[in-house]
Amino acid sequence: MPRRQRSGPTSGRLPMTQKTAATADDAARAGEPRRRLRPRPLLPERMRTRTRPRLALELGFTVALYLAYSRTRRYVPRHETAAMHRAREVLHFERIVHLNPELVLNHAVNRVDWLIVGMNYYYATLHFVVTPTVLIWLYACRPAYYRAGRTALYSATLLALIGFTFFALAPPRFLKSQGFVDTVVTHHTWGSWDSGHVSAVSNQYAAMPSVHIVWSAWCGLTLAYLARRTWVRVLGACYPLATFVVILSTANHFLADAVAGAATLTIGFLFQRALSGRPAYALPDAEVRYGPQSARWWRRREPKEQTAPVPEGEGTGPAAGRTPGESPGPGELTGKST
Repeated sequence: MPRRQRSGPTSGRLPMTQKTAATADDAARAGEPRRRLRPRPLLPERMRTRTRPRLALELGFTVALYLAYSRTRRYVPRHETAAMHRAREVLHFERIVHLNPELVLNHAVNRVDWLIVGMNYYYATLHFVVTPTVLIWLYACRPAYYRAGRTALYSATLLALIGFTFFALAPPRFLKSQGFVDTVVTHHTWGSWDSGHVSAVSNQYAAMPSVHIVWSAWCGLTLAYLARRTWVRVLGACYPLATFVVILSTANHFLADAVAGAATLTIGFLFQRALSGRPAYALPDAEVRYGPQSARWWRRREPKEQTAPVPEGEGTGPAAGRTPGESPGPGELTGKST
């Protein structure tokens, strides 16, 4: 008997035409790049400009940051006992996990007078020279990146100041009972922490996190990403590494302080990205205008069109430059130029 065809809707099956259309839609949808969900920036669009800010405003930010640091000096006397106790705990923890190279480096470098004296001056001076220099260079030569870089640096520094206030920590050089040598005092280097003018403006219990690491790592990243010459980028990448060796060799910081400094700078860059919605040193948009001298370095140079050499005797007559098959002009037919 012939099979009776069912009338009405099929049991969940699609007709062939619909199935083919669905397969084509799925294939087209699979070929499209997936859009990543990005959080919306915290700042409105009008405050996310990439133009150079006013110099007076930037100087005001710097003065405010210095005043915030000077206020931490008020808490030094009451934090001295707690800072020494925390230093012993940090050293004890590092010995448990076998990550305590500070004492070995301190004794090894202290045997070479010229090396340790150079490191003392490095620690005391370069910290306050390189960072402002890179910041000024960023403001003058890379204005499109200045706001993002400055926001990351100032945010990390402000976070470090909060750590100084609520988590005072003595440097290893204060733990003389553990064998550490205060290289600045021993070698009578200029700018000794025991001298009155230095101790009056510095917080000697501000070891956690290491601002030397925060600032040197920021300088290194900025130069490595934005510098034009290769040797400057390499020098920028080596600067935080050299600072890391110096702060451990002079017994001014623990290894944990350096790790905390790197984490603090990371938080600063993450905070900047949350504000603007983009990485600090991402390539600028096409519509952003930088000025004639500050944007040429990152633009890719278009290759120049190369023209084929013209054989001798073929580029002087009236037919020069005429494509094959093109009819001659009236001047060529009469022998006169029109």
